[in-house]
Order: sequence, then C-alpha cells, then structure tokens
Amino acid sequence: MNIFQSISKYYSDVLEGNGVSDIRSSGYITFELAGIIITATLKFIMMAWLNMVAFYVSGICFFWIGYIVYRYVHDRTVLVKWGFRREGFSQTLVFLIPFIILCILTSIILGKANTSISILNWRVIPVLFLYPLWGLFQQYIMLVLIADNLIELEKIELKKYQAIIVTALLFSFIHYPSFFLMVFTFFMEIIFLLAWFRWKNLLALGLTHGVIATLLLFYVLERDLWIELFEWF
Repeated sequence: MNIFQSISKYYSDVLEGNGVSDIRSSGYITFELAGIIITATLKFIMMAWLNMVAFYVSGICFFWIGYIVYRYVHDRTVLVKWGFRREGFSQTLVFLIPFIILCILTSIILGKANTSISILNWRVIPVLFLYPLWGLFQQYIMLVLIADNLIELEKIELKKYQAIIVTALLFSFIHYPSFFLMVFTFFMEIIFLLAWFRWKNLLALGLTHGVIATLLLFYVLERDLWIELFEWF
C-alpha cells in the first residue's frame, strides 16, 4: 500500500475511534495529531504573517510542556522513552560533530564575507541560549510524535527508511517558502533521524538544532533572530 495512503488510513481509524497499537492509545494519538496540526498552522499565521514570533514560540512551548507533564504524571517512564535522558547524549554529539563543524565553519566564513552583518554581534549570544529549547520542542514533535509513531504503529506499517523520508519531508515543508531552508532542513532531519533511531537522545539533538539554526539564520540568511523575536512589540 502507498505510504501516504497507509498514513491516511491510520489517522482515519484513529479519528473514528477504532483500535490502535498498545504503544499509544487512540486518545493520545488524536490529541498529538491535533497538536501537530495546530502547531504547524499557527507557525504560518503567527510567525510568517503576523510576526508574533515571541507569542508563538512561548505558546507552543507551554502547550507541549503541559502535554509532556500530563503524560509523565500518568507514566513515569515516558520521559526516558521520549529521549529526555542522559544515556546516548555523548554518542549522539560525537556522531553529529562533523555536521556541526561543517555548519559552524560555513556560517562563520559566509558571515565574514558579508559586510552587512557583524560576527561579534551581541544579539547572537542570547539566541544561542534560547534557541536550543525551541529546537528541542521541534525535534520532540518530529522525532517522537511523528517518526516514532510512523515506526511503531501497526496500521501504518512503514519501514524505518520510509519513516525517515516522510518525517524529513514534513520538516522541510514547514520551512516553506524559503527554498534554502527547505533543502537544508530536509537533509539535517535525515541526519538527526539516523542518530535518533540509534541512540534515542532528544537533548543532544535539540541542542545541536539550536546552535546550528542560530548561526545559519544569523550569518548565512542574515536574519537577526533577537529582533525578529520581539518585532511585533
């Protein structure tokens, strides 16, 4: 059966209240699906259209924190299952080091070549501290709620490589209309997914996402994320 037909059939069964895998109940899956759709839709409305970046980012973070806490209260093992753990942290970072170094060097070289921005701009510092948290929630959605569901749920029956491609495509699409970001995030997410399925450490991936995104957006795409964060004000 076609990949997307399988996914469509699965979520149709969920919304109709039919049975699902024991790994996650239909109620959780329905909520997660709704949350993902809301998160993606509000991104285009609040960030791309209204420039309400601070409201969007903080609101989405609180929304998913609430869900994570709720699930933890009902299942004390869920944080470990979702990659909020120390195990695999160093292995994941070691695996990502070549990619991290490549991105950092590229950002710095292009930043120096661009006379319109300053490499030593102080606004990079607070963003470097804040963006990893935002990267953590983005990867939580992509890796835990999407990729793991695609792998674990029997009604979809996707192979691991198929789940990797579908997840990377979804992450790429959310960065529309920037063609550069769509291409870059597609390949970045493939690398992240390979590390995720091997070591299951979300913390290292969120940290890496935050650092790379900050440098890439600031120095390569010339976007001052600190100013963008409070532009609506």
